[in-house]
Amino acid sequence: MNERHDPECTLPWMRQGTERFLDAVDVMADDSLEEPSRLPDWSCGHVVGHVARNAEALVRLATWARTGVELPMYESREQRNAEIESTATMAPASLRRLLVDTASELDSALEALDTVSWKTTVRSALGRTIPAAEIPWMRIREVWLHAIDIGGNVDFSEFPAGVVDLLLDDTVGSLSASKGCPSLVLAPDDRTRTWELGPKSTEIRVLDLPAAMLAEWMTGRLSDADRRSSFPELPAWI
Repeated sequence: MNERHDPECTLPWMRQGTERFLDAVDVMADDSLEEPSRLPDWSCGHVVGHVARNAEALVRLATWARTGVELPMYESREQRNAEIESTATMAPASLRRLLVDTASELDSALEALDTVSWKTTVRSALGRTIPAAEIPWMRIREVWLHAIDIGGNVDFSEFPAGVVDLLLDDTVGSLSASKGCPSLVLAPDDRTRTWELGPKSTEIRVLDLPAAMLAEWMTGRLSDADRRSSFPELPAWI
């Protein structure tokens, strides 16, 4: 089974990432929530609000899988964006409580799924038809990557190896289809497998850096300008 669809793998990674994100927010001063995050035009409060509302949206998918009653993640992109904006302005104590409560609700909703429910198809916010078993992976990306975005003293080297590999799977699959993607072979020096990025070419550069560093670059989160300059330019991932 693909690890992204194996709850025995992904639920522990989700819970570990959730705990790491909650810890990062917990130690932030209230006024730090108003400071810019590493995401364009979003404060740290926007990121925290997004993660909280994302949990609610994934609860809807889990409920859809369990009951068979269709519940979209969001009514529309406009509704999603407006909700994030309003959530970001909540009082810090209320925002923190919302983050914790929604994370707990999502965990409970996923615990309620059985073997049949995990195989039920639902629809992502982008309209992809997916098995409910992909919901934990969707959450993994949110909590681990956004812990980086709020400056939560989290490093890619902390990410579970399986999460790093799935991030490389995701980014390679998405970016390879994007205009302007370079032709590369990712051959992490701490892995036995490789990833082929971009169009087929007779001249392909091989990058043999650690997998975590490659994932940091592929997800657009290399913050050090000197390190960034040693990598080819990539299209935006998400």
